[in-house]
Amino acid sequence: MNTSLIFNEFLTNLKVQNTDQISRRYNSITKSLNKKIYNQDSDLFHSLKVGSYGRNTAVNGISDLDMIFELPYESFRKYDGYQTNGQSALLQDIKNAILGTYSTTDIRGDGQVVVVTFTNHVIEVCPVFLQSDGTYKFPDSNNGGKWKITNPRPEIDEMNIFDQTTNSNLKNLAKITRAWKNKCGVKIGGLLIDTLCYEFFKKKQIHQNTTIANYHLLVRDFFEFLKDYDRDRQHWFAPGSNQKVYRKQTNFISKSKKAYDIVLEAISKNENDTVYAVWKKVFGYPFPYPKALNEASTNYTNQEEYIEDLYQLDITNMLRIDCEVSQEGYRTELLRNMFGKLKTNKKLKFFIVSTDVKKPYLVKWKVKNEGQIAKTRDNLRGQILNDDGTEIRKENSNFGGSHFVECYIIKNDICVARDRVEVPISNL
Repeated sequence: MNTSLIFNEFLTNLKVQNTDQISRRYNSITKSLNKKIYNQDSDLFHSLKVGSYGRNTAVNGISDLDMIFELPYESFRKYDGYQTNGQSALLQDIKNAILGTYSTTDIRGDGQVVVVTFTNHVIEVCPVFLQSDGTYKFPDSNNGGKWKITNPRPEIDEMNIFDQTTNSNLKNLAKITRAWKNKCGVKIGGLLIDTLCYEFFKKKQIHQNTTIANYHLLVRDFFEFLKDYDRDRQHWFAPGSNQKVYRKQTNFISKSKKAYDIVLEAISKNENDTVYAVWKKVFGYPFPYPKALNEASTNYTNQEEYIEDLYQLDITNMLRIDCEVSQEGYRTELLRNMFGKLKTNKKLKFFIVSTDVKKPYLVKWKVKNEGQIAKTRDNLRGQILNDDGTEIRKENSNFGGSHFVECYIIKNDICVARDRVEVPISNL
C-alpha cells in the first residue's frame, strides 16, 4: 500500500463538499441580523464562524454548524434588566430577525442559541456581547436565565498557529479522528477531538514533523495515546482559551482500544491487498479502496449499500445494540456476553439497548454476510433495510463465516448514531 497516496486521497475525501452552500447561509443569516440590529447591509460584519467549521477541522457530512453574532454592548443592559429571563427574550428577538430572511425555515430558540434547521444541516446562532478581556458573554435561558462566558477566538488562533508548527498534521489528524468517530459511532464532541489531537502533538513532539508517508504510524500512536487515558477523567482544557471541555461519554476510550488493535493488524498487512479492508473497519467510507481490489474481494457484492450514499452522516449521538441468541432446549444469551463463535441454527434477535436520540427518528439495519460460504451461496447481502417499527431485527445463524449487523438512527435526514455487532458463526 502506498501510504502517501492513500492518505492524501483519504484527506481529500474528508473535505467538506458543500462549502459554497454553507457560506451562503452563514452570510444570509449575518446579513439579516446586521440589517435588523445595525441597519447595515453587510453579510460579514459582527459574525464569526466557530466550532469545527470555524477551526477548519470539520469533515464532509458536518451537520452542526456554529456562529456567534456580536451585539452592541448597550443592548446588554436592556436584556439584563428584564425582571425574568431576559436571555430568553434576546433569543426570541434573534429568532424573529432571522425569520425575516428564512420565513419558511424551522427556527427555534434552544437554551443558549437560535437553531436554524436546513435540510442537510443546522446553524446554531449564539448572540454575544464582547467583554473588555476579549471574551464573550452569551445567554443561557435555562432555569430562569443567566449569562455565561465563551472564548472561541483564542481557540481558533491557537489551532491555526500550532497547525503550522506541525506542518498541517494537527488538523489532518483531527479530520481523520472525525472519520473514525463517524464510522465507529463514537459520541465525542468536536472541540474535545481537537483538544485531544492538540495534546497528543504537545506530548509526542516526534510526530510534529511526521510526513504523510508515515501517517499509518501517526494514527497508530494516536490511538495508543487515547486508549490509555484515565476513564474517570471528566474534562480537558481547550487550546488557546483553556476553557474546560467535558466528554460526553467514556466510550471513546474503549473504542480507541479497538481501533488501535485494528490499526496494528492493518500495519502488519501493509503489503497485502486485504489491508484496505482492514483500514476501512476504522475509517469507513472515506478511506480509499482501489476498485479492482475491492471487486476482487471475496466479500464484494454490487448489491451492498452504504449509509453514506443514502444519508448525510454526522455522528452526534449514542447508540448501542445487542443480540439475543436463542435455540430450543438452550439458554438464551446476549451475544456481547458470549465468547467464541456461534453455532448454526440459532435464532438471533437484534435490538436497540439504548440511545440518546430523541424521537421521532427512523431506524435502519444492515446485515452483511462475509466469507467463501456466503459468496458460494450468493448470499453476501449488505442492503440497507427499513425497520418495521419495533426497533428489532430477527435473523438466523444459517451458515458459518464472519457476519455483522449494523443499526443506524436517522434524525432530520441525517444519520446521527450508529452501532455494529460482529456475528462470528462456526463452520462446524
